[in-house]
Amino acid sequence: MRDIARARQQMGAQLKELRLEAGMTGRKLAARYGWQASKVSKLENGRQTPSEADIRAWCDAVGRPQDVPNLITSLRAMETLYAEWRRQLRLGTTTGQKSWADMEAETASFRVFESVLIPGLLQTSEYARLRLSQVIAFHDIPNDLDDGVAARIRRQEVLYDRGKSFHFLLLESALRLGMAPPDIMLDQLDRLIAVALMPRIRLGIVPMHAQLPFAPQHGFWIFDQRAVHVETVAAELTLTLPEEIETYSRLFGWLAEVAHYGPHARQVITRAMEDLSSAQSSELS
Repeated sequence: MRDIARARQQMGAQLKELRLEAGMTGRKLAARYGWQASKVSKLENGRQTPSEADIRAWCDAVGRPQDVPNLITSLRAMETLYAEWRRQLRLGTTTGQKSWADMEAETASFRVFESVLIPGLLQTSEYARLRLSQVIAFHDIPNDLDDGVAARIRRQEVLYDRGKSFHFLLLESALRLGMAPPDIMLDQLDRLIAVALMPRIRLGIVPMHAQLPFAPQHGFWIFDQRAVHVETVAAELTLTLPEEIETYSRLFGWLAEVAHYGPHARQVITRAMEDLSSAQSSELS
């Protein structure tokens, strides 16, 4: 919720600046539209979210109609900034998968970064089943596991769309952390090698020994140049402001510079598979 509060405060500061530049008092602005005087104060101090009508009225009063589009863009970004998973997943995991599929259908260029997980578009059915079963258990939502897995796997049809391009970027830790039993993980890593050979797909692996140019704090998906999607433990963020998209695009570019691609990326995956197989053999002996 801190992100919403900050965005609301930034919006309020912009509105206050416009009013002061116009030399208009808050009382006069409120009287013009029959608002309570406290409304202006609440909007300017980030204690109330303006409506689109409020923004249009405000800009008209201060003689700055040209600022309406940018302010409304910021407002809409703020409204979608923080969506609770509980609300999105109240019907189970399938609803969320369909929402992802809709977003992916509208996207031509994908840039995906993950630090500890394999992205959903690249998951085997068993790896996906494990991930979604954990979501169901942790968030205590309806158990629609079979349908959720099926929906996630159907999403992967987008990988064969000739009009789309994909750039996946993974830390080597996503290959090595104990996110799945060895047999499931080995099949998943084998799937990554196959995916790396597919047309229109670029798979980069940032090796463990690489000197990272900036600390990546979480995974993120960049959809064209229109949105960035971030998942946290309790929520999803959809960021749409141009400066936010540019920030994540810059981070993606920095990380891509230290990643391995082509045969070198496949070697990193193969080594992870060999180490996992050796560990599995040692445990059985």
